[in-house]
Amino acid sequence: MTVGVSVHGGRNWFVERGGVMPRSPRPAVQRPRLSFEQREEIALLRASGESNASIARAVGCHRATVGRELVAGSTTFPDRRPRYKASVAQAAADRRARRSGAGKLATHPRLHREVQTGLEEEYSPEQISARLKMDFPEDPEMRVSHETIYKALYVQGRGELRRDLHKRLRTGRALRKTRRAVGARRGKIPDMVNIADRPPEVEDRAVPGHWEGDLIMGSTASNSAIGTLVERATRYVMLLHLPDGHGADAVQDAMVEAMSRLPQTLRRTLTWDQGREMTNHVKIAAATGLDIYFCDPHSPWQRGSNENTNGLLRQYFPKGTDLSVYQADYLDHVARKLNRRPRKTLDWHTPAEALDELLSTPSNPNGVASTA
Repeated sequence: MTVGVSVHGGRNWFVERGGVMPRSPRPAVQRPRLSFEQREEIALLRASGESNASIARAVGCHRATVGRELVAGSTTFPDRRPRYKASVAQAAADRRARRSGAGKLATHPRLHREVQTGLEEEYSPEQISARLKMDFPEDPEMRVSHETIYKALYVQGRGELRRDLHKRLRTGRALRKTRRAVGARRGKIPDMVNIADRPPEVEDRAVPGHWEGDLIMGSTASNSAIGTLVERATRYVMLLHLPDGHGADAVQDAMVEAMSRLPQTLRRTLTWDQGREMTNHVKIAAATGLDIYFCDPHSPWQRGSNENTNGLLRQYFPKGTDLSVYQADYLDHVARKLNRRPRKTLDWHTPAEALDELLSTPSNPNGVASTA
């Protein structure tokens, strides 16, 4: 209004000059994302015959969300009946979150040709971006940032440029190297084995002895933590007391001590995230007999039982508190309470009862005395 035109006219001028539309005063409504624990609950309630409306009330979402979720997360089994699985739904949601539309270079052939010519002349992406503004000052379509050019070269799914053109860059790298602040580099854990190589029997939850583990963290000031171990078939919990910090040596000592209480039949595999506290995983495996596998980065749903248990543990160990004040006997007390708590996923049996039942079957001749 200050320059004598309407707001609508001003926006048109802005767009014509290569700008962007301002944000809407009413932000777009975003659908809430379901967690893996919510998807597990949907699967259990669906299997028990609950309606979409009752499932929505139990999970805490709209029934339309449940309807969409059941369609997106169902697979067809040999009997030709679609069944909802939490793991399938979570994997599909992760794929959708990573999906993006075609990049600018893929949809603007003239811009594509200019960028590709610049790369063939061994210009850097930053030089190409700057020259486009000089060579085409009146054409807003001939604008592209150097980051977009890099993505087109390196990022899977955005490769609008020939992959061999990276050789024309100064570095000649086939993969872009992430920049990190000095002292902030996190190296890869040596000799780690990815979860993709884990035996298929782990997924079935029919055989005991396959564990998931992680740390629950205390307040930032205390830098304290408690280690959590959950047996996949029975949800049986053990807690690791870490009074001297959660470095690799401390976690190794606590893990070996905890696993030494169990028979060999209960020490098959362990799945952990890629935290530096597991740097000594080779020594842990040698001392305990466990085969240790590591999840993909930023994939907590690959340790779904452990993540759910960590949520339950926050009832006893609130976030933002100093966890170093809790003694080992209190950790054992909390573990016993969880192991004696009926669980819906176990048909209302307790983890201790489920573990005893598995160990007492003929397929487990080396069963042990009651764990309760």
